[in-house]
Amino acid sequence: MTPYEIIYKKRNGGELTPEEIRWFITNYTSGAIPDYQTSALLMAIFLKGMTAAETTELAMAMMNSGRVFDLSNIPGIKVDKHSTGGVGDKVSIILAPMVAAAGVPVPMVSGRGLGHTGGTLDKLESIPGFRTDLSYDEFRHTLARIGLAMMGQTPDLAPADKKLYALRDVTATVDCIPLIAASIMSKKLAEGADGLVLDVKTGSGAFMQKHQDAVALTKTMIAIGRGMGKKMKALITDMNQPLGRAVGNALEIEECVECLKGNGPQDLMEVTYALGAEMLVMGERANDTESGERILQQIVSTGQGLEKFKEMLAAHGGDVKAADDYKKVLPQAKHVIEAKAEKAGYIFSMDNREVGLAGVFLGCGRLKMEDIIDPAVGFIFEHRIGDQVQAGETMVKVYCNDEQKGRETARRLVNCINISEKKPEAVKRIKEII
Repeated sequence: MTPYEIIYKKRNGGELTPEEIRWFITNYTSGAIPDYQTSALLMAIFLKGMTAAETTELAMAMMNSGRVFDLSNIPGIKVDKHSTGGVGDKVSIILAPMVAAAGVPVPMVSGRGLGHTGGTLDKLESIPGFRTDLSYDEFRHTLARIGLAMMGQTPDLAPADKKLYALRDVTATVDCIPLIAASIMSKKLAEGADGLVLDVKTGSGAFMQKHQDAVALTKTMIAIGRGMGKKMKALITDMNQPLGRAVGNALEIEECVECLKGNGPQDLMEVTYALGAEMLVMGERANDTESGERILQQIVSTGQGLEKFKEMLAAHGGDVKAADDYKKVLPQAKHVIEAKAEKAGYIFSMDNREVGLAGVFLGCGRLKMEDIIDPAVGFIFEHRIGDQVQAGETMVKVYCNDEQKGRETARRLVNCINISEKKPEAVKRIKEII
């Protein structure tokens, strides 16, 4: 068996055997196969695709390239949630404490923001002292003690994925459904959960902008999970505008706290409750999603979700006062610039990808992993799609430490928002359940 034979076979549209896939991934991870040959295989996969069996085998090979967490001695059905990413998507930070408070253990390995999408780890790290660099033993201990743990990918968790993603990023092979699905599922299945609820975004601010592509990715990931004996469920949700009103790391943490206090925006809570209800059903704490949503609503109204959030802060070394008086604890921007409507009408649509990139320009995201994030900056939307605005009315408040950047960001945001005389149809937030 040689790299050349495997590349040649896939280039010609052949189906790789499990042995060929495992051999290639093992040898690439160890450094025995060079980047240039792996790049050739990635491009062959991009052009010729993979069968469901190949994709599952690729995910398993990537998962087994490093440590696979063993959580079997922790009681309960462990359930995680994964989002394919978007603008203002802070659901995990609200959802995990709520679901854990309902009695379902939540082991969560999260990522950082890159490009126009935000990252859960960056948001959590805007809380002074909060650690996401947990060791395997710390992760297990925290999960066993408080029912949830949130951490970043360790060097020994699916290392093949980390190497392959860096290569895909520079060889124009990122947007390939088998490679995306295998990448996501290798990390999620390595963390040791028994079940996974997926939030697959679609729309202008999503990686999968077309609904049919989101469905294809969803079905591929579900097939991989079920092929490994995991419980799987997925929601396809709207990402044509930011989820919630806040975009930016500390600002989104503030919004998360308000959600756990019962003051969350309707769109954000609708998606959070829907995903959380699926997790409760999967974790056998609710008979159906309707009762699951009622349980979660009660957890918020009684303050149990906020108390579990405080437990998580303490367990991860974060300042617990962030849940009580966040303005005194979280980083705060020096200036506020208002982005105002240039004409009267209804907010008809947004270019949500450009909204995310405006945030990157301001400093709340990154285009390269080495870029530095300013946790204090971001923006808050005063109006949403379907709202009526008057000329000169504030649509977005931009929080910045550099006034010039803030004014340029405000200008960019105004250009992202399409105002029309016609009122648009109501946004359907949950588009499909698979």
